[in-house]
This record gives sequence, structure tokens and C-alpha cells, in this order.
Amino acid sequence: MKIASSKLNDKLIFLTAGGTGGHVYPAEALAEELKRRGFDLALVTDARGKNNYKGTLGAIPNYAVKAGALVGKSPWFKLMSLCKVGIGVLQSIALLLKHKPCCVVGFGGYASFPCCVAAVLLGIKLVLHEQNSVMSRTNRLLSKYAALVAQSFRKVKYAPTNVKNIVTGMPIRAAIAELYNQPYPMPENGNFQLLILGGSQGCRVFSDVLPSAIAELDSDICSKMSIVQQCREDDVEVLEHGYKGLPCKVKIAHFFDNMPELYAKSQLIISRSGASSVAEIAAVGIPSILVPLPTSADNHQMSNARELTDVEGGILMEQKDFAATELSRLLTDLIQNPQKLKQMAENAKKAAITDAAVRLADAIQNEVINQKAEKANA
Repeated sequence: MKIASSKLNDKLIFLTAGGTGGHVYPAEALAEELKRRGFDLALVTDARGKNNYKGTLGAIPNYAVKAGALVGKSPWFKLMSLCKVGIGVLQSIALLLKHKPCCVVGFGGYASFPCCVAAVLLGIKLVLHEQNSVMSRTNRLLSKYAALVAQSFRKVKYAPTNVKNIVTGMPIRAAIAELYNQPYPMPENGNFQLLILGGSQGCRVFSDVLPSAIAELDSDICSKMSIVQQCREDDVEVLEHGYKGLPCKVKIAHFFDNMPELYAKSQLIISRSGASSVAEIAAVGIPSILVPLPTSADNHQMSNARELTDVEGGILMEQKDFAATELSRLLTDLIQNPQKLKQMAENAKKAAITDAAVRLADAIQNEVINQKAEKANA
């Protein structure tokens, strides 16, 4: 059953996203921009995400529907997930019939799938945002039915050819995008801040390797270092013990709520290469050592990292090569060559798109909502 265009609310947009940072951050950035333009919004996610968001996403109506992952699971698990997805589609249809949004914007993750399918079934325009440089299986399946596919990266593997594709970039938080115009903070008197981010789930290999790598540094270098490391909650005590006795300053936490400040003050970052991380690193212009998650779907983190390494704004270290001695040597070389770091910072900005939220909101208005209105008036 399709909803007549004339019955849809042109000021209401439904967003749907999974629960990890790579899906949430761009949804939050777009929500801020659409709110600024006077749109009403609602978020559809699963039970894990409902009412767990902060910022604009937390302030708008949140709806939970059933959803389930299908990739890499046992046959029994897949069967159960299919049942959940079916229920989730029916729940989403009921929500869309009740509220009649003018379009649905999907940000990927299996929690977004039921609402996107419901939009297609009801004839509501579907916009997809692909965060990574390799299109997710969810978006690959849905893209053939989408009115518009927005890409974070200029080159996206498996991007559809039969629908309109545009490059908007990866929407990032405004406070981070504003750092684009800040000059690179050159080390003063040898003082050096190293920022280590393991992604939304933390990173065990960083916790295992970093203390040993720092311990192998020259004592003079180490004594002037400040290390800020985000890690898994279970690894906080392990890391504190690993750094104990070293002359460097260390701050360890599972989560930091002052990321713009940390980016602005750091001379180098060691990070996974999720789409949000790569977009933020480019926007800030911070030199990076990127360690892609080897188990990422279709190895998309490796492709993401190439966006920075291809312009010599970052250095790629595969996880199999991420060992204490090799990392210590690399850190020593970079710390002793601040001009090299500055050049990497300038190169990283070449890959940046800092107005992605504006571009995506423009595309939704111009390519979807306004076109629909024009057809209705024709």
C-alpha cells in the first residue's frame, strides 16, 4: 500500500540508524542542520538505541523496532533475525502510516533496514547515506530502490549506477569541522601530545602494544610526551599498569567528551580508520597512524585509510605489523621531524569535506523534497 504524495508531511523527516558511532555521528550532524532549517524529525532505531542518544537525536522522538544482523551468523541465528526483521518492517510501516514523513534517511547498520524497507513499500522517498568507501551490504540491497544515495568518499566500491549518486562527505560535529582553519600546533620545547583512539568499541591491540612501544622510546622523548588514550572499559586498569613507571604523562578513559579540544592540542593521532574517524582527522588536519580493523566488513577500513594515505596525510600500519618496536621507531622518526608532521597535517586537509551536513541537507531538500513538490504541482 503506497501513501499518496499529497498526504505526506513535507516538514517531517524520519532518520534511521544503527547504534555505533559511525552511523550515529552523521545522523546527529544532519539532525542539527535539518532542525536549524525548521524540519521536524524522528529517529527509528532498535531497542539498544532508543532513548540512548544525546544531542539532537536524543531530543527528537525515538522509536524502536525489531531488527537483527544476518551477516556472519549461524543458520539458526539468521532465521531468528529474519523473523525480527519481518516484525520490524511491520512496526515501521505502522509508524510511517501514522506520521507520514516526506522522506526517510537511512544511515546504515542493520537497525536501519526495517524502516528503509517500509519506506520503499509505502512509496516514501528513501535517501541513503553511505559512510564508508566500500558500500555496506545493507545499502547495496536498498540502493536500487533509493531516490538518492549520498557518499562520504569520492570513490565508493559497489556504488549503484542506476540511481542518483552525489558526494556529500561524512557529516561531522560542527565543533570539529570548525578546527579546519586552525593551524597545526607545532611541538614547543619538545613537548608532544599523542592521541590514541580505538573507535566506539575501543581497541585491544592498542592497549597491548602502546605501553611497550612508549617504553622503548628515548627517555628524553618520553619525558616530554603527554598520552591521551581511549580504550575499552575493561582495559583501563591494564593500561594504567602498563604505563606505570614511565616518565610520560598519561590520561586514559573509555570515553572522552572533549574531542574538539583533544584534536586541537594533539600533534599526532593513532587511530582505527572508521569513516567518522577519517573524516574528523582530515577536517582537523592532524597527522595520523592508521591501523584498520582487519575484520571490518569487506575490509572497508583499509579502503577508508587510503583516503588519507594516498595524499600523504597519514601512515598506514596493518594490524599484523603493529608491534612495539616498529611503532617506537616510527614515533621517534615523526617526533624528531616536526616539519614532516606539519606537511602531513596540510596534506590531510586535502581530503576534508567540512560542510557535509549542509551538502546532505541541501540534497535532501533539492533532489527529494522539492522535486516531489514540483511533480505534485505539475
